Amino acid sequence: MERAESEIAVGLDIGTTKIVAMVGRYNEYGKMEVLGVGKSKSLGVHRGVVNNITQTIQSIQQAVQEAESVSGVKINDVTVGIAGQHIRSLQHSDYITRPNADAVIDEGDIDTLCNQVHKLVMLPGEEILHVLPQEYKVDGQAEIKEPVGMYGGRLEANFHVVVGQVTSIRNIGRCVKSSGLELSEVTLEPLASANAVLSQEEKEAGVALIDIGGGTTDLAIFKDGIIRHTAVIPFGGNVITEDIKEGCSIIEKQAELLKIKFGSAWPGENKDNEIVSIPGLRGREPKEITLKNLSKIIHARVVEIIEQVFLEIKNYGHESPKKKLIAGIVLTGGGSQLKHLKQLVEYITGMDTRIGYPNEHLAGNSDPETTSPMYATAVGLVMDSLVHIKKQKKAAIREAVVEDTLNTEQETTTTTIEGEGIEEEKPVVDSRPRKNILEKWTEKFKEFLDNAE
Repeated sequence: MERAESEIAVGLDIGTTKIVAMVGRYNEYGKMEVLGVGKSKSLGVHRGVVNNITQTIQSIQQAVQEAESVSGVKINDVTVGIAGQHIRSLQHSDYITRPNADAVIDEGDIDTLCNQVHKLVMLPGEEILHVLPQEYKVDGQAEIKEPVGMYGGRLEANFHVVVGQVTSIRNIGRCVKSSGLELSEVTLEPLASANAVLSQEEKEAGVALIDIGGGTTDLAIFKDGIIRHTAVIPFGGNVITEDIKEGCSIIEKQAELLKIKFGSAWPGENKDNEIVSIPGLRGREPKEITLKNLSKIIHARVVEIIEQVFLEIKNYGHESPKKKLIAGIVLTGGGSQLKHLKQLVEYITGMDTRIGYPNEHLAGNSDPETTSPMYATAVGLVMDSLVHIKKQKKAAIREAVVEDTLNTEQETTTTTIEGEGIEEEKPVVDSRPRKNILEKWTEKFKEFLDNAE
């Protein structure tokens, strides 16, 4: 490897239409520099779920090899995004009664509370992916964001729990392992996209991120800087292509090209006399399609997708003053590049809308293609991985310092009391940073995969 390994991270976005491997690192200004991107057509994934292991492995290897040749970096481990129609989320409240109310609340108490939520009984075949604390209550005092350091006997919290199907998650892990890669982290894709395209101000004000992919549309709602709601809708850009294919009686490749080049989500924009001619198959007559008809087909399906997403936003309760989404909606993902989609979303929801580009966190000299909404998830996964590496580095340094201190203390604090030779040793304090829930879960998941082999 040409560069220091510790400062480089790789994100692997396993989507329905494409698989992207992105290699990145922080530059001297704290911005993310993309060293290389590999892209391959995703063949074994349907609506975010692996349905052909062999084809998925081939697609992953192709994307990784391309990223390696572009960046000149040997890829060993990756951070993978998880989405798909099997993901659902729920709200849950839980509490613990602390044995000693006179001691201050520490990280250990929060860990105990989160671990308790992890023991929730799920439906058969489901597993908890993320346990995200929202607000805490200490002895009935509500709306506490950070309870560490406070006194209290009863610690309570509201949690946002993300649940997924065990088999789907294991299949992704198996594909990554079989591609000759290590799985360093697993992240929920809507969260990764949110990190790449949303600013902290938007998360505080209240915002709904809609990531329109090929097979699924992911939704993540933030308010007061905390994730409040996540949902995965099993429709995306592919159903629009499918509708064009059926409605115009053409092949999929042509339908995709039509959608990208001439597609619009607003039929009123096209005049009746605008016609596009498509070559016929094997010497058949070319087909003539009016752009107005094309827009009508696209419009019908896009409205359906937006209405499903809007229903989820309503379920969150965005109409109540406390839950108001002041920053409106941010659209990202490959499907967000459809012409006039922003206007249609504003028309249906009545909320301010913008297209989210992942360029805010990228270095200024980034390739224009990388800053496309299509790569938002991949950028977010690399950012997550870099943050994780930074934390591990700090933890290692802190651990080394603590060890040194303890060693020197043990050498120097052996004191003799009144010449009787009684040795007094200071208690050993374990000040290693506690692992968060997701890190623990990733470790367990890795262990499971190793045992399964």
